Amino acid sequence: MPMRALSLPYPDEVGALFDAIAGEPWAIWLDSGAHGGQTLGRYDILSAAPSTTLLTEAGRTRISRSGKVTEGSDNPLSLLRAELAQRAAAALPGIPFAGGAMGFWGYELGGQIDRQRVVEGGESMPEMAVGLYDWALVVDHQERTATLVTAASLIDAESVARFWAERLYATAQPPHSDSPLQVADEVSTLFTAEAYRAAVERVQAYIAAGDCYQVNLAQRFRVPVTGDAWQTYRLLRQINPAPYAAFMRYPGGAILSTSPEQFLTLKSGQVTTRPIKGTRRRDPDPQVDKALCAELVASAKDRAENLMIVDLLRNDLGRVCVPGSVAVPELFKPESYARVHHLVSTVTGRLAAGKDAVALLEAAFPGGSITGAPKRRAMEIIAELEQSRRGVYCGSLGWMSDAGDMDTNIAIRTAVQHDDHMVFWAGGGIVADSRWEAEYQECLTKALPFFELLRRCAAE
Repeated sequence: MPMRALSLPYPDEVGALFDAIAGEPWAIWLDSGAHGGQTLGRYDILSAAPSTTLLTEAGRTRISRSGKVTEGSDNPLSLLRAELAQRAAAALPGIPFAGGAMGFWGYELGGQIDRQRVVEGGESMPEMAVGLYDWALVVDHQERTATLVTAASLIDAESVARFWAERLYATAQPPHSDSPLQVADEVSTLFTAEAYRAAVERVQAYIAAGDCYQVNLAQRFRVPVTGDAWQTYRLLRQINPAPYAAFMRYPGGAILSTSPEQFLTLKSGQVTTRPIKGTRRRDPDPQVDKALCAELVASAKDRAENLMIVDLLRNDLGRVCVPGSVAVPELFKPESYARVHHLVSTVTGRLAAGKDAVALLEAAFPGGSITGAPKRRAMEIIAELEQSRRGVYCGSLGWMSDAGDMDTNIAIRTAVQHDDHMVFWAGGGIVADSRWEAEYQECLTKALPFFELLRRCAAE
């Protein structure tokens, strides 16, 4: 689907533009974390009102287009591939996304791909919610440009471009000062401390028996709230800016993600994934903070956990990449974010002929950093111990372009807000020498941005 590009003024605050469309169905902002003059990632992409949507629930996918709905039980990713094939187009120079699919792929989609049992308890969320967007605003923080792309095939592409440009720029609003959330009660958890201890010990028993090497065990938090999810996200991104953040409305709720983790990026056939494994909290004292980062870098346990996942991802990429092209250019690189230090590695490869973005996602989903190793057995143990659907958490948010490229995150540091409650999660990798108290504390450290969000809202 050929696209047209319209240059617009570079915005001081992208969120002020998104405010104009945040209430639209399927509104989405893939947020690079730019805030207060600081930039973490390069591109912001925002859009709304897709021409086609694909919503997968309980293994059935509803495709809505121009008021017509079809439903089927075929592989959701195969259905997505078929939709993208009808839109194939050349890339626009300097524009990463010029039309295509944006949305989320939930953790449980991985069970469908691999024909595993899917847990029924917990939050009710689609396994996939993806829109096909014929327009988008792409903000490049490196070049300080803003470009509105629209499908040239639209009956009046110029009028469509003007409509969205005027809508975005004419009504831009600064952040609201009102409290976005009304917190109605205390936070409840999936695991008490003792239940978490028992789950960790069960994982370690599986490790001792040779079932697995590592399992990513997650903690779910639930709190009754009311309020506008978009205003909640505006505050959350101030508390915890991140380079792979996102806000998305979907039927039934809204996703608020402040993820630091890149999952799969595909550009002109080159594949990159950057798994995170290893965490230390940040400290306001610069010397203590520096010491915590140094402790992380020197930790044999954290490096071993990271290496397990690097090996898993090398194997995943090897399924769809040119033989011999998979490499590890960076290993155990420390990166510091608003609330935590992480160890990050980089795995790359060259996509094989005949493979596409959908095949790449299918080969590697869900990301190994949030399952454990080996992946299939780790996912079985997760289902046994958590007894709760993860939904978007540990799935992925991002885009697949009409030109065949892709960029996605691992949906960690992520919440879902419904009409009357919010759910968020935090987890960590359990290995043979894990101490349950330290792992439990790591979960709380990772969840700090959400506790800070609730604290601020309750104080209003």
